[in-house]
Amino acid sequence: MRCFFPIIIVFLFTGACNNNLNKKNADALVKVGNKILYKSDLDDIIQTGLSPEDSIIAAEHFIHSWISENLLYNVALKNINDKENVERLVENYRKSLMIYQYEEQLVNERLTSEIDEQSLYDYYNLNKDKLKLDRPLVKGLFLKVPVNAPQLNEIRRWYKLTTPDSRDKLEEYSLYNITVFEYFTDRWVDFNDLIDKLPKEILSREDLTVRKKTMEKEGNGNIYFLNITDFLMPGENAPFEYAKTTIREIIINHRKIDFLKKTEADLYQRALAKGEIHFYDE
Repeated sequence: MRCFFPIIIVFLFTGACNNNLNKKNADALVKVGNKILYKSDLDDIIQTGLSPEDSIIAAEHFIHSWISENLLYNVALKNINDKENVERLVENYRKSLMIYQYEEQLVNERLTSEIDEQSLYDYYNLNKDKLKLDRPLVKGLFLKVPVNAPQLNEIRRWYKLTTPDSRDKLEEYSLYNITVFEYFTDRWVDFNDLIDKLPKEILSREDLTVRKKTMEKEGNGNIYFLNITDFLMPGENAPFEYAKTTIREIIINHRKIDFLKKTEADLYQRALAKGEIHFYDE
């Protein structure tokens, strides 16, 4: 089969030349049984921006897979023993898919995703013991400064402080000399994400310990300054600000479940009232 692919690929990228063929036939690439693969079927498969060579490889791979799939499907149709069971499974899947799509449509049309801050806070207060951290969180600041930057001794003093004056000095200095300046003394961040910003080869086991500390490391032409002013460990209650996204998702999911249950119950009652449901006596 592969020996025919160069001809197909040339047709694919140059187009048909026979003006006597109708457009649909001119677009055809290959036929297996009563199934035809058209050139237009590949439009969404071959990504834009690929080189001509990569486009040909992608097209050839898809065509080969399409041929193999349809050959196997045709053999299965002729030889499968329990066709009724397959049809039943297909119908059940189709029914489930249609219901799912309709429910999603209803939810998007009729159920708001807006949740006020008080509702989030009320849920948090009632369930804070269930909202546990699965990773360490920290507050503080992080700097990445070139090794040849001026005033490094001042940086070493400023980053250890958390006063408004030291922050102002760092912000002003960062405009011209600091590659990265992250100030997060008022919010929680993932400690692991923070550590990933430092070259791994310069970190020791002690550096990976989560606790209040200041740390200075040099590597890759930069000096990294980290000041951890507060921390929370895995297993502790998640702080409200950090848990808000999770809480919002939980509340929306609860609303969705309640809405769909009510919709199903209302549909059932309306069908009963209209006589659309008939129970047969034994």
